[in-house]
Amino acid sequence: MKAMKIALAAAAATVALSGAAMADELKLAYNIGVTSDYVFRGVSQTQEDPAVQGGIDATYGLGYAGVWASNVDFGSKNPSTEVDFYAGVKPVVGDTNLDLGVIYYSYSKDKGLTPGAYSYVELKAAASRAIGPATAGVAVYYSPQFPGKTGDATYVEANLSVPVSPKMSLSGAVGHQSIQKAGDYTTWNVGVGYALTSKLSADLRYYDTDEHSFGSIYDRRVALTLKAAF
Repeated sequence: MKAMKIALAAAAATVALSGAAMADELKLAYNIGVTSDYVFRGVSQTQEDPAVQGGIDATYGLGYAGVWASNVDFGSKNPSTEVDFYAGVKPVVGDTNLDLGVIYYSYSKDKGLTPGAYSYVELKAAASRAIGPATAGVAVYYSPQFPGKTGDATYVEANLSVPVSPKMSLSGAVGHQSIQKAGDYTTWNVGVGYALTSKLSADLRYYDTDEHSFGSIYDRRVALTLKAAF
């Protein structure tokens, strides 16, 4: 309940800030994709199997909201579907782009809107800016109650993207996930993205963590993702 109150407060703040922005038309964007392995913060969410994913995003002024879904596999009798709901604002301060929002990760075995065995809420604060041709960013995610009632959790990440050509870019990130009652680990990834057409892109990425002892889903891996955006 406490986590949901925090999420609702953040959503209310999002609406207030969006209303204060200059009027703009509502814009909708759609995406659908397939990946050889759904990797989240260095960890396979599908037991190293493929996933089909898709979402809808709405923007209006500074505000945004959306929903995204994917199949998942955490083992027998566990969720088979993840659906994420998110909202926030993206103000610009000088040369820095900010992203302040809230994300609710919901899973098919949990019921209702309160965090359960798998579902949880995160608050997000991110910033990025151009450094020459590159774009550098940092982000912090905080959850007051992580899955399995493991206490609060924080994920901190630094990332960098560099264009190689009009259609190709290199990018990478280093992050650290800490969970109050379940330890912590560091993860990193590096990959190349390529625009196959104006709507279809491909991403080939290497992932790893420093805690292979947590299980095979924390091992190093390479994933290929194809995504169409409309």
